[in-house]
Amino acid sequence: MTPMPPQCNNLQEQVDTLLQLLRQEASLRQQDITAVQASLKKAISPEFEIVFAGAFSAGKSMLINALLERELLYSAEGHATGTECYIAYAESAEKERVVLTFSSEIEIRKQAYALGKDLNLTPTELNINETEVVTNLSHGCKTIIELEGGENKSERAKQAKALILLLEGFEANRDRIQTVANATYSMEQFNFSNLKEAASYARRGSNSAVLKRVEYYCYHPLLQDGNIIIDTPGIDAPVKQDAELTYDKIESPDTSAVVCVLKAASSGEMTTEETELMEKTRSNPGIRDRLFYIFNRIDETWYNTQLRQRLENLINSDFRDTTRVYKTSGLLGFYGSLIRGTTGRDRFGLDTIFAESRDRLDADTNSGNNSENSQDTPQFVNEFNRYCANSGKLSASQFRISVNSYETPNQNYVRILAEQGQPLIQQLIQDSGIEDFRTAITDYLTKEKRPQLFKNLADDLEDLCIQLRKQYQTIQRSLDSQPREIEAMKAQELLRLNQELQQVGQDFREHIAKEINEMIMNKCDIFDIDFRQLQSRMIRRLDELLDGFSVEAAYGRTLMTHPRNATAPLIAVLVEALYYLANQLEDILVEATKSLVDNYFQYLKDSVRKSEYYRLLYRLLGNDGGIEQQLEELSQRVSNALVNAAGVECDRYVRESPRFYDEGTFSIYQFRETLQQTSQGYDCENMVDAQPAIRQLLRLDFEPKVSRTIRQTFRQTVNQTLKEHLLPMAQKQADDILQKYSQARDYLEQTLAQEAEEKIARNQRLQGENEEKIQEYDRAVSGINSCLQAMKLHEHLLPVIGQNDSVSVDGE
Repeated sequence: MTPMPPQCNNLQEQVDTLLQLLRQEASLRQQDITAVQASLKKAISPEFEIVFAGAFSAGKSMLINALLERELLYSAEGHATGTECYIAYAESAEKERVVLTFSSEIEIRKQAYALGKDLNLTPTELNINETEVVTNLSHGCKTIIELEGGENKSERAKQAKALILLLEGFEANRDRIQTVANATYSMEQFNFSNLKEAASYARRGSNSAVLKRVEYYCYHPLLQDGNIIIDTPGIDAPVKQDAELTYDKIESPDTSAVVCVLKAASSGEMTTEETELMEKTRSNPGIRDRLFYIFNRIDETWYNTQLRQRLENLINSDFRDTTRVYKTSGLLGFYGSLIRGTTGRDRFGLDTIFAESRDRLDADTNSGNNSENSQDTPQFVNEFNRYCANSGKLSASQFRISVNSYETPNQNYVRILAEQGQPLIQQLIQDSGIEDFRTAITDYLTKEKRPQLFKNLADDLEDLCIQLRKQYQTIQRSLDSQPREIEAMKAQELLRLNQELQQVGQDFREHIAKEINEMIMNKCDIFDIDFRQLQSRMIRRLDELLDGFSVEAAYGRTLMTHPRNATAPLIAVLVEALYYLANQLEDILVEATKSLVDNYFQYLKDSVRKSEYYRLLYRLLGNDGGIEQQLEELSQRVSNALVNAAGVECDRYVRESPRFYDEGTFSIYQFRETLQQTSQGYDCENMVDAQPAIRQLLRLDFEPKVSRTIRQTFRQTVNQTLKEHLLPMAQKQADDILQKYSQARDYLEQTLAQEAEEKIARNQRLQGENEEKIQEYDRAVSGINSCLQAMKLHEHLLPVIGQNDSVSVDGE
């Protein structure tokens, strides 16, 4: 075992120092530190949780029993562990103990209702305290099991069996179960004298059904150094809540390693649930590559060539990137290990095997499963005989074994062991693969675990340290290159003046170009809102003009124009209307255009004032170099240009639309209908009576014209006008700013000495702060490196900076 060296006692503080330094650098704050935090938590945690996860009846519990060489967990064929079992370290055999935590009555009732509902047995309300309700449910479950052909023959049968156990467990432990809270009991409260008695109680199916959690504290070297083995329910358990418990556990940040117990050795392929299990374990940053894949029940492949080939193909295709793949028979390995340790009267292990079998029988009897086979022949004896007869694993030259049909399985078992002795048991254990798995996980937990955890932390910290180191070295080099005397600083600032003026001009030009581009691309919110306002005003004004248009007034203006006449044609009234509407719309378009231009240029001026180059220009010249004046003058010129464009646009409204008189159009039909109405007489009254028709005729003509203006032509006119005026102005202004070198030099010399003195002081302060950060960084990294060296991880030391390194950048 690799203990935590004293050099690592301050690891949390040292890593926190590096993370704090990282957060202080604005350019590095976005760096993801999740992996560092996860690996640090694992490295310093006093506990290391190893979760055994797999499908229902995959043999997880038996594997754990084999690993610890004692039967703690229930491992009967077909039994679904619904309890989360923790196995932690006890300092001595005398200090071994068990802590049992029961589900609450509410939890049991909820689980019973869910199972009953899936089985179509549960009424609207379920009271598990009523004897009649429980009796009816149990009877219904037994009927389902009988119809399905056995308790392990189908999913429904498994669910029915789970519900029976749940109800029996509640009845048997009613005095220990609380309504809301989860009651916890020690071994002494049950009057258990040792761990074996407590484990025997917890293993019984009805008891385990109502146990929420079982904590074993065992004296075993594998559990030292905070190692905790956790047995979980099957990922395809009959009770959905149990399966969710397993997924929650493998996704938990507290989980450090996962042993995936897979059934492919007996089924020939991975199930959907097993594939999901592997995906979830691989996505947990707290697990990383700490994954062990166990293909249990490997003995099934000894008797089936096709099954053996399918398993090999699966391993070669899906598990070729990992070396932690093991093929085991938990049943043969566990009992083989128990028999190997027996001596004297029980040298064949029969007392041990039959004692375990009696424990199973008690549990099965309580559950109504009292088969003749379970009483007479333990499962291990049958599998042992099968191994000797048909596995092909035993050399004929070394082991001459016969399994006789005229003998009972127990007689065959005793005779074969008497003839072959410990060599056969040793060969059985070797073939079971348990020794290989036990050796591998023992070596990992006692030799590899601790160094690997620190290696992971060092690897995660490396990029962070490199970034910090480069940051500090870059800052140091930049500050060291700055003048330290006032005159030298002044000279440097004056040398930079021309470059700064050029940069200001370039930034202003690029700023204006960007604003123009965003305006053209409809990405300038202020301009877009104003233009939509212009569109709304035009549409609203057209409606107002048409609704308020007076035929009588137009008729009167026509007669005033022609004093010799006492009547006027419809066409003359329409002409007056065309001029009137066009001129009124021009007024509103001009007004809206002026507002649009004023607002946009005000936005440009505000945007320029907020820019960094504008502030720099004021520092260099004491003014804005004429930028605002240029924008103000340009605003007027653009406004005048667009007012003229608006006049031209609306002047064209006087002309009828090209298709206004086309045959087959509604407008020509409306015109003829209106003409028919006005031609009934020659006075004003006939014309006024046709006013609604005339308004409709004008609407048909004007609405397409206005729509084309505000939705097609005028926006492009505005865009082009702004672009043609602003871009040349920006280029000219950039050139003018560059020509102000002499003015800027004269202005700067008035304040340069004070600025130089302040800048030198600021540089000295920054340099001092940077050196303090470097020292703090080096102290933290040196502490971490001492820990890594103590763990013999010399190839994973983190980079320090130091005095000799502080002015160079990696790779330069």
